[in-house]
Amino acid sequence: LLALTAFICIETIMECSPCEGLYFFEFVSCSALVVTGALLLLFSLNLHTRIPQINWNLTDLVNTGLSTFFFFIASVVLAALNHKTGAEIAAVVFGFLAMAVYAVNTFVAVRKWRMSSRQQSSRQPSDYIRARTESREVVHRPEIQRLDA
Repeated sequence: LLALTAFICIETIMECSPCEGLYFFEFVSCSALVVTGALLLLFSLNLHTRIPQINWNLTDLVNTGLSTFFFFIASVVLAALNHKTGAEIAAVVFGFLAMAVYAVNTFVAVRKWRMSSRQQSSRQPSDYIRARTESREVVHRPEIQRLDA
């Protein structure tokens, strides 16, 4: 919601003389909104379980980490190049707020990713042992006769 609000604020600006900072902020806020919205939709509809080949914890971590970094850069650039209009100041404030929320989410994503990677590393040996044990088990089936008998 903060990325959407920052995007709306930046879109209400009618004039700018150095527009590069404004365009960069617009790109960052729109990109973060679209990518995060798509991931939110995937997670909400539980569609991520249908694609187990992707490490979704790592995907969320990369998204939030990059969004934090780019919101910080875009907000600093827009704060340095703004013309003190209300929309630009509001966009900078919402940009820094969005950066803070993405930073908290990055922290949570790092913890979740570490926990899932620990669980996978501790689970692999037991899965290996279980599969090896199951492959060695011999099922006695009397209906199958030996050929050499």
